[in-house]
Amino acid sequence: MRNDSDRWGLGRRGEAVAADYLRARGWVLLARNFRAGPKELDLVAERGGTVAFVEVKTRSSTTGGTPLEPIRAPKRRTVEAAARRWIHENGKAGVTYRFDAIAVDMTRGTPRIEHIPDAWRPGM
Repeated sequence: MRNDSDRWGLGRRGEAVAADYLRARGWVLLARNFRAGPKELDLVAERGGTVAFVEVKTRSSTTGGTPLEPIRAPKRRTVEAAARRWIHENGKAGVTYRFDAIAVDMTRGTPRIEHIPDAWRPGM
C-alpha cells in the first residue's frame, strides 16, 4: 500500500506532465497549486482569451477506477470555490472561464493523457 507522500508525489508528477502537455499546445500557465484556504486549483492556464481551471487526476495502477472518477460534485464545488477566489484576485474583463479535467495514466511507463475541455459547468 502506498503512503500519503507517495500519492502526493504521484499527483505532483501528474501535474507536471499535464502542465507540459498544456504548454505544448499553446497554453500559458498562470498558476500552479493556487491555494484558497484549504481549497486548491491544480493548474490555471490561459489561451486565446480563455482561462481554464484544470483539475488533474493521476493514476499509476488500474485499481480504483479511472483517473477522472474522483471528480464528483463535492470535488467540483471545492474547485469552483477556489476558482471564484482566483477570479476575485486575478480576473479581468473579457475573459471566458471554464473547468477542464486532465487524466494522467502512468500505468504503462509513458504517461497517457486525456484532456477534457469544459469538463463541467458550475453547479452541476
